[in-house]
Amino acid sequence: MKGGAGHAQRDYAGAKLGMWLFLLTEAMFFFGPVLLYAVFRMRFPSEFSAASRELDLATGALNTVVLITSSLLVASAVSAMKRGSRNLAAALLIATVALGAFFIFNKYVEWDAKILHGIYPDSATLLAEPYGKVVFYGLYFFLTGLHGLHVLAGMGALSVTTVMVYRGAITPDDHVRLENTGLYWHLVDIIWIFLFPFFYLVT
Repeated sequence: MKGGAGHAQRDYAGAKLGMWLFLLTEAMFFFGPVLLYAVFRMRFPSEFSAASRELDLATGALNTVVLITSSLLVASAVSAMKRGSRNLAAALLIATVALGAFFIFNKYVEWDAKILHGIYPDSATLLAEPYGKVVFYGLYFFLTGLHGLHVLAGMGALSVTTVMVYRGAITPDDHVRLENTGLYWHLVDIIWIFLFPFFYLVT
């Protein structure tokens, strides 16, 4: 029994370590563009500020609340599973996926409004603007687009995890896959918490 428990503990620790390393590589995708953002923001402060004021602050703030709430739901799902409340855990995961879909819909609406006004990378309208504003929108579309792909990936992982919870493949004694999926979703949330002030609160 002791050997079995020790083996399970090592498997759990290994799975957690592997997930943290994976999250580190995912975060590195954003490091280069964020560094470029910092350099160009110092170089073009007035253009970045002007472009930021053109974004829909209310939508950005709403999406921030949506993702923070979704992270709370994921954490609650993990706690519910540890207590043996499988149905509650699954329901919380479904709610998280729904909030992720709401986030993506809001971002689509926001992007669509900009595109309809001719504001998108390499558009004639945008290229007629000062160079600093061109850089701002280039980084905005790239970073929020990259983040959106991570949101979609997280929604897919959460959906698979929800099915596993329903089928009993994830249990109170073996829930590391649920925890790891939750960690990935928390990463998605944290990245947006940085992106929100970068683009919507430039002064």
